[in-house]
Amino acid sequence: MERIGFVGLGLMGGYMAANILAADYPLKVFDPKQSAIDALVAKGAESAQNAAALGRDCNIVFLCVPTSEHVEEVINATDGLRAGAKAVNNPLIIVDCSTSQPTVTRRLAESLKGDGITLVDAALGGTPTQAESGQLQAIVGSDDDTLTRLRPVLESWAGKILHCGGVGTGHTMKLLNQFLAMSYGAVFSEALTIGAKAGISPQVFDSVIRGSRMDSGFYQTFFQYVLERDRDAHRFTLANAGKDIRYVAALADALEVDAGVAHAVSNLYASALEQGEGDKFVPELSDIVASRHQLTLF
Repeated sequence: MERIGFVGLGLMGGYMAANILAADYPLKVFDPKQSAIDALVAKGAESAQNAAALGRDCNIVFLCVPTSEHVEEVINATDGLRAGAKAVNNPLIIVDCSTSQPTVTRRLAESLKGDGITLVDAALGGTPTQAESGQLQAIVGSDDDTLTRLRPVLESWAGKILHCGGVGTGHTMKLLNQFLAMSYGAVFSEALTIGAKAGISPQVFDSVIRGSRMDSGFYQTFFQYVLERDRDAHRFTLANAGKDIRYVAALADALEVDAGVAHAVSNLYASALEQGEGDKFVPELSDIVASRHQLTLF
């Protein structure tokens, strides 16, 4: 039986960890928030004092943290995963489920290899509701043998496992997905404001788009907020969205791709964050854009 560790018990990670427990894997958890640890301990998990304890005691450790900077800290800190694994020569597998920068992922993977530690990226596709039901997508960058070993554990929280190639490709594909999603959020927000200026209400806009070729799951949850003011329909913060699209633009720059659209979308989200709106959810960008033109959409 694999001994599983989990770092990052937030909106997605908490549900993922609970599903690993439900599949009867022994689980040790760590998070900066004691309340998040306590919730998993109540379900049968064991608490770890720090990430090093997970590196020492577990075969596989999942990370679900906000940024690449957090990933590097969890791995490389003096009380991090690398230190714990090296102390006992543990051939650890680290599975980064965060939305991370592929360049950082590849650099970390190469560095960890020298210590006998394997890094895999398994970025997440889906919503908190899908995380709770164990039906996320795992967008994986890994060698075949490591993925074969990981697959039974991944299946405890993922309804679909998508192998994109070697390490870093999962994070690359996740960023491309986020490029599309955050661009839709920006386009919907600006389209609604242009429409409102021209006398087109959100209800009229929706009556034309819904059911057409431009309809989508993202559209429907976005407009569930726009039309019904249901904040829980699309729970992804502007802070996370801004970070993801910033990573997309940085990846394009690193690859020497002239990505004007990515930078324009990134700038729109950055402007919302500069206003202090990071805790709002992505559909609320529509209100922020409208307010800049002295408009209200609802």
